[in-house]
Amino acid sequence: MVDSHSKSFFGQNTGMIVSSPSSSDPFIFIHCIKKKPDGIWEKPSINEGKIIKISLEEIVMILRVLNRQTLNWQSHHIYKDKKTSLSFSWEDEDANILWINIGIYSKMLNLAQTEILRLLLIHLLKEKIVYSTIPKRTSNENKVIKLKQEELCNRNKIEEINEESDCYKNDLFSDIALRGDILKDLSNVDGIILGETEKAILIEFDNKEVWVPKSTINNHYLPRKNLSQKFLINNWFLKKNSLIP
Repeated sequence: MVDSHSKSFFGQNTGMIVSSPSSSDPFIFIHCIKKKPDGIWEKPSINEGKIIKISLEEIVMILRVLNRQTLNWQSHHIYKDKKTSLSFSWEDEDANILWINIGIYSKMLNLAQTEILRLLLIHLLKEKIVYSTIPKRTSNENKVIKLKQEELCNRNKIEEINEESDCYKNDLFSDIALRGDILKDLSNVDGIILGETEKAILIEFDNKEVWVPKSTINNHYLPRKNLSQKFLINNWFLKKNSLIP
């Protein structure tokens, strides 16, 4: 999700910018600018033009016009004793041309521009209803939540390691429970995995590296490198490689 939005609608002499600084703000801004007599556009960066704040309730009313549920909607904004008229109106009953009047600024939108504005306002309204209604947390509450999240993350990692270790132990004990006539042909040896192919594992036994066929290993092992663990291996292979007498 993108937290901020901005869409410009420009004509030959008048422009309109619809913006939302944050999804958590329960309002949007409409900034109107026009071309000066010298041909230079007014600059919002130096507070030129006209800007008004539109509430969620006003977005709903504007959408009634854009959704063709009514032909027009009018309102007034008062800021520091200054009153600004605001209106959204279809030019006629065919509803193909939309006129937006904000104070002395008048902007016309064609059918395609109006549809883009309609979809944008629908998206912003849904987004803000979700995120602007979440209670604000204090900095201390945010710290506590972050610490709890870190604690939960660490706890989950420890549980994963313990589960993996228990699985390894259970598999090993299960393998050791083989019938005595099979166990006599196998030996438990300590080793560290250094590498692996499809059919063999490179294991270090007391500083001696040997490629061991997987078919000679009779227990489950953790496929991790540099981890000391036990391997239940056929005696004939261990003797062949001088790993047991």
